[in-house]
This record gives sequence, structure tokens and C-alpha cells, in this order.
Amino acid sequence: MSQGDVLQNIREAIFKNIPLEARITRIEFEGPLIAIYAENPAPILENEEVIRRIVKTIKKRIVIRADPKVRKPVNEAERIIREIVPPEAEITKIRFDEVTGEVIIEARRPGLVIGKGGSTHRRILLETLWRPHVVRTPSLKSHIVEQMLNLLYKESERRQRFLHEVGKRIHRPLLYKSDRVRVIALGGFKEVGRTAILVQTKESMVLVDCGIKPSPGPKDEYPYLDVPEFDVDKLDAVIVTHAHLDHCGFIPYLFKYGYKGPVYCTEPTRSLMALLLSDYLDVAKKEGKRVPFSIREVKEALLHTIPLEYGEVTDIAPDIRLTFHEAGHILGSAMVHLHIGNGLCNIVYTGDFKFGRTRLLEAAAHTFPRLELLIMESTYGAKEDVMPPRQETETQLIEVVKSTIERGGKVLIPVLSVGRAQEIMLVIDEAIRKERIPKVPVYIEGMVLEATAIHMAYPEKLSKGVREMIFHEQNPFSSEYFRPVTSQSERLEIAEGGPCIIMATSGMLTGGPSLEYLKLLAEDPKNSLVFVSYQIEGTLGRKILDKAKSGEKEIIVPIDISGGKPEYLVIKMEIRAIEGFSGHSDRRQLLAYIRNVRPKPEKIVICHGERSKAEELASTITRLFRIPTIALENLESIRVR
Repeated sequence: MSQGDVLQNIREAIFKNIPLEARITRIEFEGPLIAIYAENPAPILENEEVIRRIVKTIKKRIVIRADPKVRKPVNEAERIIREIVPPEAEITKIRFDEVTGEVIIEARRPGLVIGKGGSTHRRILLETLWRPHVVRTPSLKSHIVEQMLNLLYKESERRQRFLHEVGKRIHRPLLYKSDRVRVIALGGFKEVGRTAILVQTKESMVLVDCGIKPSPGPKDEYPYLDVPEFDVDKLDAVIVTHAHLDHCGFIPYLFKYGYKGPVYCTEPTRSLMALLLSDYLDVAKKEGKRVPFSIREVKEALLHTIPLEYGEVTDIAPDIRLTFHEAGHILGSAMVHLHIGNGLCNIVYTGDFKFGRTRLLEAAAHTFPRLELLIMESTYGAKEDVMPPRQETETQLIEVVKSTIERGGKVLIPVLSVGRAQEIMLVIDEAIRKERIPKVPVYIEGMVLEATAIHMAYPEKLSKGVREMIFHEQNPFSSEYFRPVTSQSERLEIAEGGPCIIMATSGMLTGGPSLEYLKLLAEDPKNSLVFVSYQIEGTLGRKILDKAKSGEKEIIVPIDISGGKPEYLVIKMEIRAIEGFSGHSDRRQLLAYIRNVRPKPEKIVICHGERSKAEELASTITRLFRIPTIALENLESIRVR
């Protein structure tokens, strides 16, 4: 069967089920979607049974669009939208994309734009013939999200051409029957960092994650993409579980060396990738470090990204369907479910995940339609990797903050900008409101501000409790106690001022504002330095923590080398490490996940953990659950079917 035959079969099925009065003008592939353009889309849009019948027949996702020539002119369409939507919705922006036929409506109360049962949304579509996409106006504006949207609109025509090409590749006729599936470890196995997993059938090739190593040795910073099995020209898709650099940091490199295909992730992950990849390049430039790609390739990767919702089943190759599920690790993080062949096999890759609710996010999903192979992380897989209960962890943080402030000191909390910072902000906001700690200013600096703004752009992806607070105008991230620091000149004033809390990046004191504050605060014993995240070996944070644990009362560490002469910092402030805020599952949660996951996998592969932790977890799972479990080495492969 040829490409033309595939499209012809789809056309016949659609024409058979759609009323003639809809007047279909064309049917096109748009990435994983089948787009149906009509001069009179009302008979389709007003009858959901028609759409269900088409989807059931062709087994593809479809979207109904009005033919461009029948859409209302932009000015008239905007007037109609503002007349239909009640003023109480507080529309802040309306933007039209003439290539896709979408109108993006930003409002402070998006529910009123959608209407009861989608009635207002449907009326806008029928009266303007523009397809509305409704988003909540964030209380804190993200510059990254705005820049990314501007890039997408500017390149809308090129992106549409790209989607057509992707669609043709996805819906190409099968040359081979998928009777063999291999998983090849290209990075992140028996180590933490540079995660990359190649899933290969006779027909298709998909890369899941493509990261860098956060603390590399001389030759092990990037994945093994030089193996014979990997061919960038034959790659059908790249899937990204979340935006941390050890999972997405090497994706722009693929575009530099010829990749032209799609990158699938959730919408928040796309925004956070834009932030973290841009920052990675900025930091590398300041440090004089060579990076094998530029901002040009970062933009190219973003233009090739196709965002998907949790639970949305999507064709990404002729024989592979992808579904994302909540992972609970950071905003937008996802577990990957791959359905291969016509029921041949199903793979679930957890990525980094948290099998337990936190203040910020819901717990990871554990129920899937089908499951034969589970690929699971093991960051905290050793017997001793048991974290204290979250409530106990929060109490420890509150106590050290309270005692420091009461003695007239300042609390410096180096934080990871994505996830950890927002979790700590929620704890501190509640503690101040409930008078568990004194009312003092909480200064926030570095990427934390922009990362928090991105969280505000996607409140529906946060935990139920946080969503409720945001939607009812009690936004904890907009607390009166939080003070954004927008100028370096403010730091000295803050350091010389009264008791306060300072949250700043980087979380491991490898640079950024947290290091500058440390220099200003280090010699005053009234102050406290509180670590709330893991300190990787070799970082300044780890050196300070190791010295503190050894009992040194006056800690001296080198912080800068200029002209070969080290500069030393004397630290007299209290040093504390608060464990338990991690976005990873600890040992008990990892085993609980195996106990609860449904259906039970036939086989388990362990990844993303130090060698000893991965091997120990694999042997424990085999012994306790009688499920064959292996910890692969990098460059090893396993045949699933």
C-alpha cells in the first residue's frame, strides 16, 4: 500500500461519515492529527456522534477546522468574541494564528470563556469559525513563555509545513510487521545523567530522552549516539519525559547534526526546556565552556516540539503509539507509555518520578491499559535511601528558619529553580500565615522568578490544593512576603539589613546569586545556610556540607581561582541539610510502586541510579516480587519481543 492509498482510505472513511452540507474542502496530515477543513463545519461540530464515528473508523485523532476563506476577518472575530464572552471573564489578550485558524484567548477567569458544558467555547467557534484555545492569564508573567509563543507564531507557516511532513511519516504504510522490539541503553544506566533510551522495531526508531551529565568526567558528558544502531536520519521521534538537563540537555545537538523530526513532551516541559537550555548556554559562555550547539539549535528544537496532554493517545510512528501519564517529579514531568504494533508489546518508562503526593504535584500514575516491560529509575534505590516523612521534613526546615530569625540572623536557602524552589515557597508561605515563623521578607532571586512564572502559566498541572488556592485568588506564589530581587545592587542592602529568608540559585552553590549571598553572609554566626537538595560530589555545596558533617566549626573553602591563586571563604554560619524534599521516589516508594503498578509487568529494567543502587534494587525486586529484573549497562540492549 502506498502513501496515497493510506490517505485515500482515510478520505473515504471521512466522506462516508460526514454530512454533505459540511462541504469539505481538504483533508491533511498535521503531525499526529488528521485535519478536516470545511466551508460549513457546523453540521460536524454540532453532532459529536459524527466525530466519534470517524475516530472509531480511522483510529486516528482528528481536528475540525473552518476553511480559511470562510473565517470571519480578525477585527470582526475579535468583536464577536468580546460580545459573546461576559466581561467578568476579564479577557487580557486575544491572538489569532491565521495559519492554523486558532484564536488564543487569555482571560483571568477562563471558565467563563469556556462556558457551562463548553457552550461559550462552541458559540465562539460557530460564530467566528476560528477555533478557540482558552488559557488562564497568569498572575506572574513568564518572559520565556511569551518569547516562545512569539517564536511559534513568527514561524507558523514553516511549522505547518513541518507538521505536514511529520504527518506523512507517521501515517506511512507499514513495510514490515513488527515482530521484534529492542531497547538499547545509550546513557543513564548504572549512572545518573545523560539519559537516552533507543526503542527500535523493524519499522521505526524512537529516542526517549537525550540528556547531558550534570557532573561529568573527562569523556562521559553526552549519550552514546555514535553506536551503529543509532541513525539520526532514520529517527522517527524524540520523546522528553521532563525538562531537567540530564534528560533533555543534548536534544539541540540532534538538530545541529541533521534531525528534522518531532520532539514530543508536555506543554509545561516545552516552556521549562526553553528556560533551562537557554540558561545552560549562558552559564557555559560565562565559564568559557564549549557547548556543541547554540541558541539557534535550541530554537529549532522548540519549533519541532509537539506538546501532548496527559492521557492523550497519539500515533508517533506507523507501529508506535505514545501516551503520557503524570510522573509527579517536576511540573510537566511524564511517564511514557509506548504501545507497539497491534498489541505486540507495551513499554512504560517512568522517567524520574515521585510515587507520593507533594504540596506542589500529584503522585505518579500507576495504572496503564497494558504493560509488558517497565523501565524504572533507581536514584534512591539502596537500602539506606529512606527519606523522613514530608511533614517531619517541613518541621525541620521551619525550626531552623525560626531559630535563625529569632537570634537576628538571615537564612540562605540555595535552591534548584524548578520544582524544589516552588515546594519551599509553599512551605514558607503557609508557615508565615500560620505564625509558625516570624513575618520577615523572603527575597527571591535568580531563575526562581522565571521558573515560578512558568508554573503560574500552567496551574492545571499542579496539585489540587495549589490549584484551588490559585483559582480562588489566594495564590501562594504571590504572597506579600515574597520580594523579587531584580538588581544585583540590592544584595548588599539585603545582607546588611534585618532578619530575612533568601532563596536563590544555584542549588549547589556552583555559581549564581546564591554564591554571591554566601560571600556576604558567611562570616556571621547568627546566619544559617540551609541545603534542601542533593549536593553532587565536586560542587561547592558538597564540600561545605562534608566539612560541616566532619565537625569543623570554622569552615574554609576555595571559591574562586584567578591567575592560579585560590580565593578562600571563611564560613562561620550554621550549616544544615534538610532531607526529604526530593522529587524522586525513595526506596520505600520504589518498592511500593512495583507492588501497586497495574497490570504487573512481565519484565523490569532498572536505570538512572548509581551502579550499586541500581544493582541492589534490581536484585531486591526479583527476590520480593518474582519479576525478572535487570540493571542494564550503557550500550547493552534487551529484546522485549
